[in-house]
Amino acid sequence: MPLNRAKTGIYSQDMDFFVSAPAEHIKKQRNIARELRATQWWKQKLGAGICYYCEKRAPKDELTMDHVVPLARGGFSTKSNIVVCCKSCNTQKKYYTPAELELQKLSSRETE
Repeated sequence: MPLNRAKTGIYSQDMDFFVSAPAEHIKKQRNIARELRATQWWKQKLGAGICYYCEKRAPKDELTMDHVVPLARGGFSTKSNIVVCCKSCNTQKKYYTPAELELQKLSSRETE
């Protein structure tokens, strides 16, 4: 019987594995993030309109809230862990940390 990865918290892509943070942690941190979206701090960050990862300008409706250390990896909804990023970068980042993304880029360059 195949594993239901959504229920076990195990995710595999390109042979990367991790055990997800407990569901209670993720739920609590998502609620905190929801509260932060209503703050002046977040509105100012969003108003700047610059993606944290690609540093390009984007309209507000194309920007999202991202956790630098993903909630699924045990990250928290704190001002130091939340950034504004474009939807494209957020989709590309998935559950990875910025360091893991850089390692993937280096790895792909070596195979070219």
